Amino acid sequence: MSARIPGRATAEGTARRRALLERALAPGAYREAPGGLALSSIGLGTYLGDADEATDARFLEAITAALRAGINVLDTAINYRHQRSERAVGRALSKVVASGEARREEIFVATKGGFVAFDGAVPRDPSRWFDETFVASGVLVPDELVAGCHAMTPRFLEDQLGRSLSNLGLETVDAYFLHNPETELAEVGRVEFRNRLRRAFERLEQEASRGRIGSYGLATWKGFRVGPSAREHLSLCEAVELAREVAGDRHRFRFLQLPLNLAMPEAVASPTQPPRATASALAAEGDGHPLVPVLALAEELGLAVLASASILQGRLARGLPSAIASAIPDLASDAQRALQFARSAPGLTTALVGMSRVEHVRENAALLGIPPLGPEAFRGIVEKLG
Repeated sequence: MSARIPGRATAEGTARRRALLERALAPGAYREAPGGLALSSIGLGTYLGDADEATDARFLEAITAALRAGINVLDTAINYRHQRSERAVGRALSKVVASGEARREEIFVATKGGFVAFDGAVPRDPSRWFDETFVASGVLVPDELVAGCHAMTPRFLEDQLGRSLSNLGLETVDAYFLHNPETELAEVGRVEFRNRLRRAFERLEQEASRGRIGSYGLATWKGFRVGPSAREHLSLCEAVELAREVAGDRHRFRFLQLPLNLAMPEAVASPTQPPRATASALAAEGDGHPLVPVLALAEELGLAVLASASILQGRLARGLPSAIASAIPDLASDAQRALQFARSAPGLTTALVGMSRVEHVRENAALLGIPPLGPEAFRGIVEKLG
């Protein structure tokens, strides 16, 4: 890839992007995020797809179409399609910026690190590849690898961020997520996990100071959807407290990513988090503290939330129950209804959906011209799901 694109998403740039498309946008199409950023309520995800050139080409077309349609949030991860998704995002960004169709400061780009990622394809001898790539270089020692696939040591994160920036062709990524950190809770105790998370935050604050990331966050699968008694449970208040310990009130821990969809409504429906826990209360978490859903707590703490799996990797794109379909009328498909539910969650910033085909981009981006569901209508659907 050619020279990296400088800059990052800014309040002025993202507001300009919204203004350019304002005539086609309905209220709620864009939401405010930390730093005054204006982010589209629908974002393009890059998780699914074969690790081949045909899928690369489709993603390039889809990302370009999404940016033209008003979507300015792109989400990826180094392990998606063995680094090929990041590279597809990078090629699309290079294309639209070079052509003048969009400016870097108008586009919010997020990626993730934590899972060991192959380079383009599964190597013939994965163990040898791992030793040569990470152990021989001193990036990891074998004991730092958890569950055979995950690490979040400072050296590993530094290495992975560097690779991601190279893949993306960027000088700065707007949000860098620790990817499913609850994976480590299967093998280490809570005290050690907290130490590891603190060291990871220290590294990410350093990377923000270096200008390689704008902010950081946690991208989880189960961690915030389960209660304090579950092994995979993560405490949002504890994470924010750690960030404050590391960097004070000016810390850059500003984003969350977690699943939210018609089949997995826990982020809005399940009380899993103690509200506004203090450091002294964390040890007794869940004991005597009323619990609240994580999305409500994130909003109270001033964090932006990106919903992953908004249509559950396509499984909610058809065959929705009639009660749900009738509660979200006047849309063209069940895929739109499922996405409309996710993007309508109070306190949510962006609902991510995988889009590797231009026709899917057009279908999903059409919702930017339709207001999200009101709070009462949304709550009614949540009650039906219960």
